[in-house]
Parts: sequence; C-alpha cells; structure tokens
Amino acid sequence: MFASFVLLQDVLKEASRRFSMPTPGLESQLKQENFILGSSTMDQVKGVLTLQGDALTQTDINLKVAKSSQVLHFQFREDKQWKLQQIQDARNHVNQALQLLSSRDESYHFKTGAEVNKLMDAVMLQLTRARNRLTTPASLTLPELATSGLMKMFTPPMPGDVMVNFYINLSKLCLTVYQLHVLPPNTTKNFKPAGSSVLHNPGAMFELNNNRFEVSHVHKVECVVPWLNDTLVFFTISLQLCQQLKDKVNPNIRNTPGPTNSGIPPHIARVSKQKTKAEDGDIHANAMLMLSDSEARSNFLKKRFMCKL
Repeated sequence: MFASFVLLQDVLKEASRRFSMPTPGLESQLKQENFILGSSTMDQVKGVLTLQGDALTQTDINLKVAKSSQVLHFQFREDKQWKLQQIQDARNHVNQALQLLSSRDESYHFKTGAEVNKLMDAVMLQLTRARNRLTTPASLTLPELATSGLMKMFTPPMPGDVMVNFYINLSKLCLTVYQLHVLPPNTTKNFKPAGSSVLHNPGAMFELNNNRFEVSHVHKVECVVPWLNDTLVFFTISLQLCQQLKDKVNPNIRNTPGPTNSGIPPHIARVSKQKTKAEDGDIHANAMLMLSDSEARSNFLKKRFMCKL
C-alpha cells in the first residue's frame, strides 16, 4: 500500500509544481506567459494578458464602444499587478494535502483501516476544495465590481461607464467587460437591483453613490491556460487514487454512500465493485505515464475516468 501513497504524493507534487511560485527577492525569475484573449462570436474586446504564477502582471485591452467607432485602450499601471485569489487558494489546498501525506513516511505503519480512511478523507477534502476554487468563480454584485481594487489599476483610468472582472473558470482565464448607462433620476423604469452573479446580463441594475446604473452591454473573452488544465487532470487522478486506497483497506464500503464520501464529487467516489487487481495496477501504470506525457494525461482521463474536467 505504501507504493500507492508514493504515487499519490508524486501526482500531487506534479500538481503543486504547476503552481510554481517565486522565491522572495527572485520574482523576476518566474516564467511570464502571454495569452491572447478572444471570442469566436464578437470582436468588441481584444487583449493580451501576462500571467506570472498567480498574478496578472500586465494587460493590454482594447474595447470598441457599442454604437460608436471609438476604441478605448487600457493597460495596467506599471506599479500594479492583480493577484488571482482562485489560483492562490487552490495552491494552498494542494500544499495542505501534501503536508497531510508527508506526515506518514515509509517507516509509518497504519494501525487500522479507519486510520487510512480518515487520512484519505482529509486529503480528498483538500483536493475537492482546490478543484472547486478553479471551477467555481466567485459571485459578486455589481457594486462590488464597481468598487473593486481592480478598477483602480488601469491607465488611463477606467471611465465610470465601464467595469471589468478577471476570473478563472476551469482551465480558462476570463475577462468580462460591462458597459453601463446611467438611469435618469426621474425614470419610470422599474428599478430592481441585481444580486450576486459570476456573469451579469444586459439589463441588470444597481445603485452606487446615489446614482442608478443599468448594464447595457456585456463582453466576455477568454483564453486557455494549459497548466491549469494539467492541474485539473492531476486533481481528478489524485482523488481516484485516494478512493482506491480506501477501497483496499475496506472493500465492503465500495459504492456505498456514507459520511466518508461527504463533499466528494459522485464521479470520483463511484467505484465499480467488479474492479480487479489488474485494473488497479492499470490505474498506477497510467498515472505514472501521465506524469511525463500531457497527451497521455488527456487520453487516459477520457478513457479511464469518463469524467469532465
């Protein structure tokens, strides 16, 4: 069983490596990646983003104003960068999972199957939280977006009728641009403030500083960040390996719902009763292959786990 622990640690270390962070004082040595934002259905917004670890260090955004030929151009101020909290949180959860596993070295002997289950549940909880941070962007109100520190990072300053938001959704880095218009004080239009949402639709209203606004246009562009995709694959593999370890110490709990599976996605917790030792070995062999081959990672996930990233 210790070999399974080592493999699980290796997979998690590979996931953690994707979140490579700068050493204090050596931030400039961290790789910078440039991504082009685009959409197949619209060209009102175009841009280039520079991602360095968990931070957006540079942006270059062009916005074509609706019903006008005017093009607005924005960049981050040279002294500013925007930390992506989702990436920070996901990295922290992965590191916590690794710390849990590293507390058990080769000389350690588990006393009971329940002890193994408890450790695997704790690791799976951290991995599920890490995955959720990348797959579930924060819901924000329009006033929260309008007063966000992000709005103060641009040069020239963002006009009062434009708002932006950056977030991670699965393996994609997304930019949403909202164009607003001010509602007249004496408007007869029914005013209903919008609640929290990841993406607000045209017609959404809000009030800020005694002024009422309505979203007139919404533009969303995105780009794929390959290492985020790798990370999600490693999360899925790790969760499956954890479940396999639990099944080995107590095969009677397979496919049985209970508190140990609380909070774990069904497609991860579900394990076939007919799984053979050969199939278990196949999981190990393919997991090791994926540590060094990105195409194998993708193909194996589709064939073996049949789950969505």
